[in-house]
Amino acid sequence: MAPGAEAAYASAVTGALAEFPLTVRSVALLHVSENLTWRVTDASGQRYVLRLHRPGYHTLDELVSERCWIRALSEAGIRVPQSILTRAGEEYATVRVAATGEVRHAGLAHWTDGEVLEGLLTTRSPALDDPQAFDHWFVQLGALIADLHNQASTWTPPRAFKRHSLDANGLMGEQPFWGRFWEHPSLAVADRALLAQARSRLHRELSALGRTADTYSVIHADLHPGNLLVNGSTLAVIDFDDAGFGWHLYDLAVALRPHQHRPHFERIADAVLLGYRSRRPLTDESTRLIPLFMLIRRLASIGWLMQRPELGADLEREDLALLCRDVQTFLAG
Repeated sequence: MAPGAEAAYASAVTGALAEFPLTVRSVALLHVSENLTWRVTDASGQRYVLRLHRPGYHTLDELVSERCWIRALSEAGIRVPQSILTRAGEEYATVRVAATGEVRHAGLAHWTDGEVLEGLLTTRSPALDDPQAFDHWFVQLGALIADLHNQASTWTPPRAFKRHSLDANGLMGEQPFWGRFWEHPSLAVADRALLAQARSRLHRELSALGRTADTYSVIHADLHPGNLLVNGSTLAVIDFDDAGFGWHLYDLAVALRPHQHRPHFERIADAVLLGYRSRRPLTDESTRLIPLFMLIRRLASIGWLMQRPELGADLEREDLALLCRDVQTFLAG
């Protein structure tokens, strides 16, 4: 966020919080990504999360649908954020940001306790030498993903439910949901041609996949370690902003992708799949498709970066070289 930008949203945050049934003691900016997120503390010391959703990404109906699924997951026993309605009984308060002219939807939820898994993997790296301590988190992660899929594959969304589709077109079409990644300005002409060729091939392969309830339903679509909270022996999942209709394998690929080039990747993958299979069947044929979806995730992430120039959209030369090598291997297969 640019200097002074936090102050630009202060009045909008105050206006949004006035719509909810709590007496505010303090507010602190937590995170700036697709959305702006604040930690809110009330007069009794209870903590909450206030999120101002970025304009143009989701309609109000889509945001309400997101909460509809989160509540259904909670009812199924999955640890997810517990949302709070406005004083008027609405899911969101809509506020205008005077300094920018934006109109944003503001949602409030109870604070979800736990340590971010991403931080634990960084600060407790010696635990990687202890197979039991190391594997536990990833077995739990696999089981959590299976629980999400078990709920979603048997759940019938209400008629008004609206979320985007991460199908062949949504991921690898001419206008993918996260942008035309093959046109990233950091790419050389040859790189653009290579990624465009991969996109066409991947679109064909996705189009050939089935979309039964056992393999395709509502998914989280962003299960990286920053969206997982460790609380004792259990995991909670947060940030459903990217949730939509997609293949279950995409969730597994997203969970594994951050570890792909780490020395312990095979052990991580084995642990995740062990946890998943402890709750839900997964065929060997399906697991062979996970690298395909990991490549799709890597490409989609480039499109996402193009939409977020304030985060620094340039691609690291080393990462790009590695990606192009992997794409060439995929195309040669």
